[in-house]
Amino acid sequence: MVDVKIKPLADRVLILPDQAETQTASGIIIPDTAKEKPQKGTVIAIGQGKKNEPITLKKGDRVLYGKYSGTELKWEEKEYLIMRESDIIAII
Repeated sequence: MVDVKIKPLADRVLILPDQAETQTASGIIIPDTAKEKPQKGTVIAIGQGKKNEPITLKKGDRVLYGKYSGTELKWEEKEYLIMRESDIIAII
């Protein structure tokens, strides 16, 4: 588990996206220009939630999110996504 000193506010969560696939199941290598953004990752930090809406996620949850959800954030040489809990589709 990654320990980050970023604390999201309100109903936002900090996610470490999975790495993009570099090879297909049949062994074909995918070039950097053709790689798709991953749509799953691990929750690293969570906010407090809103007044009447507590956060249902917890640190370490594996989640699925929309392709264009969240804001990309680079911190200490790693890339993260910060998004609202409502942008998360499912816990896996």
